[in-house]
Amino acid sequence: MRIRLDIAYDGTHFRGWAKQPGLRTVQGTLEEALARIVGPGAGAEPGDPHAGPRLVVAGRTDAGVHATGQVAHVDLDDRQWARVVTRNGRAAMDPAGSLASRIRGVLGQYPDVTVSRSSLAPEGFDARFSAVWRRYRYRLADARAGYDPLLRHDTTTIRAALDESAMDAAARTLIGLHDFAAYCKPREEGTTIRTLLDYRWTRDPAGVLVAEVKADAFCHSMVRALVGACAAVGEGRLEVGDLVRLRDELTRTSAFKVLAARGLTLTEVGYPADELLAARAEQTRNRRDNDDD
Repeated sequence: MRIRLDIAYDGTHFRGWAKQPGLRTVQGTLEEALARIVGPGAGAEPGDPHAGPRLVVAGRTDAGVHATGQVAHVDLDDRQWARVVTRNGRAAMDPAGSLASRIRGVLGQYPDVTVSRSSLAPEGFDARFSAVWRRYRYRLADARAGYDPLLRHDTTTIRAALDESAMDAAARTLIGLHDFAAYCKPREEGTTIRTLLDYRWTRDPAGVLVAEVKADAFCHSMVRALVGACAAVGEGRLEVGDLVRLRDELTRTSAFKVLAARGLTLTEVGYPADELLAARAEQTRNRRDNDDD
C-alpha cells in the first residue's frame, strides 16, 4: 500500500532531509515516528536498522532549508497496513487519512516537522520521479527591509540596499532550458541541464525581497546560487546581462556568493494528472537522476 505524505518543516536544526547515521535529519525523524505506528516490515530480522518504513521524497533539501509543501511516499506491506487500518481494536474510518494525525501525535507538541496530510497514492504515483516541477521561495532582507529577529530562521540578511527591479530583470533572463553548471555544485554523473520555468523577485509588505523560483528540478545548491547572483546584481557588483554570460561559461565562479540556506523554503511540488503519473515516473528515471537543492 503506497501512502502519500504532505510535509512541512523548519530546517534550522536538521542536517538536511536525507537520513545520515548519527545526525538529526527530517527523513530520520519521520521514519522513526512512522516505525512506532506501523512497526517493521514482514520478515524483518530483529535489530535490522532497515526494517522500518522508508520514505521517498520529492526534493532532498539541504541542511537548514525549510519546506511548507514537501511531498513523500511510503510503501507499507500487509502487516504494516493492518496496523494502520486497525487501532486499539477498532477499524479506522479513513486509515490512510488518519495516518497524518497519528504521526503528529508521535512527534508531540510544537515539533519542527509535521505531516499535514496523508492519503492513498494514486496508481503509478512516485513522490520523486512523478513530479513535473518544484517551486522554492527565497526571502532576503536588505537595508531597506531591516533586520527582524523574529524572522532570523527563514530570512537571510544583507546590509546593502538592493535594486529589486534590476534583480527581477536579471532573474527573468535565465528562464528556459539551459545548462546551469555555473550555478550548481557538481555531482559525479549528474546532469546540470534544467528547465527554469519561473524566476522573479518582488518585495512583500514588510519590504523583504522574495524570490519565486520554479523548475522541473534543481541541481545541488542551484537555487541559492541563483539568488546570490541576483543579489550581486542588486548591489551593482554585476550587470543584468552578466548572469546569462556566466551561465553560458558553464564554470563555477567567485563573481557572486551562494547565499545561506536559512532563506530557502520548498513551497510546492507539481504532479501531472493521475493517469500520467506512471509514465512521468518512467520518463524521469530514464532521463536523469534529480539532485534537488
